[in-house]
Amino acid sequence: MTTHADGAERAGRNPLRRLAEGPVLITGGAGFVGANLAHRLAQSGRSVVVYDNLSRPGVEQNLAWLRMTHPDRVSAEIADVLDTAALTRAVRSVSQIFHFAAQVAVTTGMLDPRKDFAVNATGTLNLLEAVRSCASPPPLVYTSTNKVYGAVDDLPLETSDARYDLAAQHGSRGIDENRPLDFHTPYGCSKGAADQYVLDYARSYGLSTVVFRMSCIYGPHQFGTEDQGWVAHFLLRALAGKSVTVYGDGRQVRDILYVDDLIDAFLTAQRAMPRLRGQAFNIGGGRENSISLLELIDRIGKLRGQRPEFERRGWRQGDQRYYVSDYARFSGATGWRPRVPAAEGIARLHAWLRDNLIREPGRIPTRQPSVALEKAPAIARAMQ
Repeated sequence: MTTHADGAERAGRNPLRRLAEGPVLITGGAGFVGANLAHRLAQSGRSVVVYDNLSRPGVEQNLAWLRMTHPDRVSAEIADVLDTAALTRAVRSVSQIFHFAAQVAVTTGMLDPRKDFAVNATGTLNLLEAVRSCASPPPLVYTSTNKVYGAVDDLPLETSDARYDLAAQHGSRGIDENRPLDFHTPYGCSKGAADQYVLDYARSYGLSTVVFRMSCIYGPHQFGTEDQGWVAHFLLRALAGKSVTVYGDGRQVRDILYVDDLIDAFLTAQRAMPRLRGQAFNIGGGRENSISLLELIDRIGKLRGQRPEFERRGWRQGDQRYYVSDYARFSGATGWRPRVPAAEGIARLHAWLRDNLIREPGRIPTRQPSVALEKAPAIARAMQ
């Protein structure tokens, strides 16, 4: 039986040697965030192991892009987080772990809660057990979600034509980590369970773990859908000349964080792991980078010279009217803060999508070979 002291001792044994010698493992590494992180790490000279079951349509193209761009730095383990033997093998020689593998959509979780729980909760527990079995357990950063705070419908809100906002008397920059957990929807429950297991394995077994409770992330290599990645989805629909579906009244507000800033936060967390271990942090663009659905439609109209058409539908289960991260705890601990303003980031993503859309089957963009293998099937679905 492994005790807390045993785990803590192993977790702290020669961390610099482990960091210098081993590659970085990214579960879900072929997805949007994982591919961007793998690219940054490989560019810096690190070796990366992408662990992914390639179940999400199009992610195999992200992996092909990574391998083409970094043939000597990126390797892949095509396996599932429910495969305990494969996970145990994968963690043995790595120096750091970023755990992104997940079922990522609230709507999908509603349709198949058993699968949602298996991937998000059981898969995370499998990874933690694999890490705990290591002679020198590598540090792990886990991406949780703002959905662990539930509907946050007790906040005093003011309403304008385009957005909800916190009432002036609230005097807050957003949601901080002191807010009680209140899991809503099967997705919120499964991610919340994983969130708590990751934190408890630092407490009970001495593992070096950090949890990021993330708001909305956007940036290059993202081809969003109605269910996940709404900023990219709205842009893709506009580029295709299609209307956008707005659920609810469109005034819902989220803080959005450009993916490059998120990667800076990931790398900062790993560097500061001895001080941060066992803690959860709210990570997002903050109040200064908050935007409503209707405001994003207006922003796209300014970029394209024509406001996208949209149609309204009813509210969806678990949709928060207002969620903005207060990232002050992480900023205070590390000095990190977002650098890319929302307007600039949206313009960057718009330009990237515009320049890299594959408009004909089999046609490869010539301006940026690095995205030649980008996920055409996902683009086609978003543009339908």
